[in-house]
Amino acid sequence: MLEIENDGQAILSTNYWSSDFAARGLAYLTWNAGAARLLIPAIRRAWLRDMEGADSVIISVGPWSAARGKEGVELLFEDHSDSPFALHLSQEQTDRLLPASEVGKLFKVIVLCEHDDALHFPGLFRRVPAIPFLKPWKK
Repeated sequence: MLEIENDGQAILSTNYWSSDFAARGLAYLTWNAGAARLLIPAIRRAWLRDMEGADSVIISVGPWSAARGKEGVELLFEDHSDSPFALHLSQEQTDRLLPASEVGKLFKVIVLCEHDDALHFPGLFRRVPAIPFLKPWKK
């Protein structure tokens, strides 16, 4: 079981870095104090370069065929290109799914990789008909 000690949006300590998730190269999304914190395993450090050019992160939740129709989570790092970086997570890779009342609300996204500086982005949340969705935010 993952353990995360929080101080508001900051993570004071976590056992994620030595977890089975990290060993298998799986990211983990945790929420606290109005922030989504994406934990990236060290073996996926190269993802940080792909994320850096984004100006926001769109987090979408919807049924995911790869998870046999269970809800999945898509993180789209919006850089206004034809192929922005995206991650798809199962429900097991997050500590919660946001309720429908959070759709369209702004929050902070913090990307953390062990021994690296954090990346910070504004985030938006939406519910979608299916994952993968991979579409920009429509105002």
